[in-house]
Amino acid sequence: MAAETQTLTRPLQPLTTVPRHVAIIMDGNGRWAAKRGLPRLAGHRAGTENIRRIIEGCVELGVQILTLYAFSTENWQRPNDEVSGLMEILGQVIDRETEDLHANGVRLRHIGRLDGLPSHLQERVRYAAELTRHNTRLTVNVAFNYGGRAEIVEAARRLIREGIDPEQLDEELFGSYLYTGGLPDPDVIIRTAGEMRLSNFLLWQAAYAEYWCAPIYWPDFTKENLMQALGEFSRRERRFGNV
Repeated sequence: MAAETQTLTRPLQPLTTVPRHVAIIMDGNGRWAAKRGLPRLAGHRAGTENIRRIIEGCVELGVQILTLYAFSTENWQRPNDEVSGLMEILGQVIDRETEDLHANGVRLRHIGRLDGLPSHLQERVRYAAELTRHNTRLTVNVAFNYGGRAEIVEAARRLIREGIDPEQLDEELFGSYLYTGGLPDPDVIIRTAGEMRLSNFLLWQAAYAEYWCAPIYWPDFTKENLMQALGEFSRRERRFGNV
């Protein structure tokens, strides 16, 4: 579903139906850089700079929860210099953005596994989450070192360790053991760069999510594009299996 990249020159218009929870697979950073003859890390830096604009767009539109797929458990297979660069970029973004996001009422949460990340980066992630944990204007989940299958397996292990009676187990209880426990499932999942797959993202939570895909590389994805995606969502009829 094509959408032209535009420069935002006016406030976003109100939606008839605002999704509570928007999730985004931020794809295409490397291809954005290659198209410009730049190293892949330049694309990742451009992609992280775009996050602030989309957070602002979500606040303007009244979205309550934004979940961003930043680094998957499979991304460890990438070249070592790219992985190291991504870790460095995450640390820099936390240092640069946390205080301002906190001042603007944004709550930051990490979903995924912290083990495996450098210890200094773990400390920064925990600091950002603790500093902003009481904010209510917008919750931003950063899925870093995240995998949907690993999340489900970890939830099952916790249930077993805690001795939960199998007869008491239902979908609501199981969902409470996921990284997103206590949050509503995503209403809409946006994927940039034209790919048409979930890539191991929110596999349980996405059961009834609407999808919106566009051939726009993530660094070029604007507030206007966000408005287009959520505008289409607001026009869809969600039946959740009913007639």
